[in-house]
Amino acid sequence: MTGDRTVPSEQPPTRGRRRVLLLVGHSTGGIGAHVHSLATGLPAHGWTPVVATSPRTASRFDLGPDVHLVWPGRRGAVGRLRRLRSLVAGVDVVHAHGHQAGLLAVLLAATVRRRRPPVVVSWHNAVLGGGWQRRLRALGEVVQARRADLLAGASRDLTDRAVALGARAAVTAPVAAPAAGPWAGDRAAGRRELAREVAEEVAGEPAEEVAGEPADGPVVLTVSRIAPQKNLAVVVEAAARLRRRTGLRWLVVGDGDPALLAALRRQVVSAGAPVHFLGARRDVVRLMGLADVLALASSWEARALVVQEAMAAGLPVVVPAVGGLPELVGDAGVLVPPGDAGALADAVATLLDDDAARARLADAGRARFAELPDEAQVVAQWSDRYTRLLAW
Repeated sequence: MTGDRTVPSEQPPTRGRRRVLLLVGHSTGGIGAHVHSLATGLPAHGWTPVVATSPRTASRFDLGPDVHLVWPGRRGAVGRLRRLRSLVAGVDVVHAHGHQAGLLAVLLAATVRRRRPPVVVSWHNAVLGGGWQRRLRALGEVVQARRADLLAGASRDLTDRAVALGARAAVTAPVAAPAAGPWAGDRAAGRRELAREVAEEVAGEPAEEVAGEPADGPVVLTVSRIAPQKNLAVVVEAAARLRRRTGLRWLVVGDGDPALLAALRRQVVSAGAPVHFLGARRDVVRLMGLADVLALASSWEARALVVQEAMAAGLPVVVPAVGGLPELVGDAGVLVPPGDAGALADAVATLLDDDAARARLADAGRARFAELPDEAQVVAQWSDRYTRLLAW
C-alpha cells in the first residue's frame, strides 16, 4: 500500500497483462465490497488491478497488493491529484466507482496528453437531497455521463438517468452480494444468546428498553448505515407502532453519523420503541439466521447487498418500493411505500403473524437469489467490458 510514493508521470501500460485502475472514495459498505471483489477476481482474467482510494476504505477491505492512498483530502490535495493523474495515465482502463470518483476520473483522464485510457464510471447511488449542493451534484452527473466511455448503473433507474443526460454508452451492471447462505447454528440457543447480547450491548440505555423481553420474542432486523438516506426515523416510528407486541426486538446493525444516531436514540426513548442499535457487526449472517424479518426504510437503494444476502439466507424482506429494489426482489419480498411508517409496521406485523407467509417468502427469496449473477460472473462480465472498450 502506498501513500506518498511518487508515481512515474504518464507511465506507459505494462506489456502483457493489462492494467485497470479501480478508483473509489470513502466506503464502508457495498461499494467497497464490490471493489474488493473486482480487485481480487480480475487477476484470473488477465488483469492487474491498481487501486486508488482513501485510508479508511483501504483499512476496511482487502483491495489487493497494489493500493495507492491518493484520495484527495483537506491536506495535500494537489500532490494527491498529481499522483492520481499519473496512475490514470499509466493504465489501460480506468474504472471509477461512485459520483465523486467518476467526476475525478473523467476530468483527470481529459488531461492525459499521449494516450487517454477509456474511462468507465459506475453509479451505485442516486443523487439525493436539495438546494445548491443537489444542483452542483446534478451538474457533476452531466459531466460524467457525457465524458465517460461507459456509464454503468447498479440499477435500471440509474442507467435510464445516464441515458437521459446524454451518456455515450450505458449499461445496467448489477453488483453481486458476497457468497452467502443460511446460518447453520442452533436457532433456539442462538435466540437466547442474542437476548443476552442485546441486554449487554444496550446496558447504557434506559432499563425499560430491555427489561422483561423473553428470548423467544420476534426479531426484526435492519442492516443499514446510520445516514439520512436510510430513513431510520421511519424504522423507529414503525417499531413504536408495534411496541405492545410481547418480546419484540427490532435490531439496527450498522454505524455512521454519530449526531444522527444520538437523535435516533432520543426518538427511541420518546416513542418507547423496542429498537436497539448494535453498531457495526461481523456476524450479520448469524443475525439473519436468528431474525424473523429484514426491514428497510431507505429513501433510495440500488440493489442493496443486504437484501440479496437476506434472500440467500431465506429471511423474508420488507423494503420500500424505490430505486432498484422492486426489480431486485420481484415477488420474493414485500414492497411498501417509501417513508410510510404505518405501512412498514403493518407489513412486518402481517409477516410476524403468518408463519406460512414467511416460509413462502423464504423459499421465493432463495429462488430469486439463485437467479442473480454471483461475484465470479460479475467479475467476468467486467473483464469482457474492459476488453471491448480497448477494441473500440
